[in-house]
Amino acid sequence: MVFDVQVGRPVDVDTTPGHGRRFIPITGGEVSGGYAGRVLEGGGDWQVVWPDGRLDISAHYIVQIDGALVEIHSDGVRTGSPEVLAQLARGESVDASRYYFRTAIRFRTQAPELAHLNGMLAVAYGARAQRGVHLEIFEVL
Repeated sequence: MVFDVQVGRPVDVDTTPGHGRRFIPITGGEVSGGYAGRVLEGGGDWQVVWPDGRLDISAHYIVQIDGALVEIHSDGVRTGSPEVLAQLARGESVDASRYYFRTAIRFRTQAPELAHLNGMLAVAYGARAQRGVHLEIFEVL
């Protein structure tokens, strides 16, 4: 499945030298691929920003698939060369093959038709998009 997640402006929570913390609000988005639905507004991505520009990512949000609610918890990393990470930090468009952006995803739902997601671990290949994040999600077999 694919998530195209829209995000708001980052909120710097801690700008301590050595590493910082920021929160990225999730404002909406779309679910496509094997499922159809939408990303609900209100979740967020907590990030640790390391001195080299690398990010530790911990996102928590809700998607609605075929009318059912599914909680998403995603932990991962985005890293690359200093030049590429600086471009991303400035909001520039960078080909996703030039950096590493991966997350491990867990799902939680009470919807009987989606209950199989509760026992699944998925991995996502991510890319920073103009107004958000593009995630291609695959079940770990």
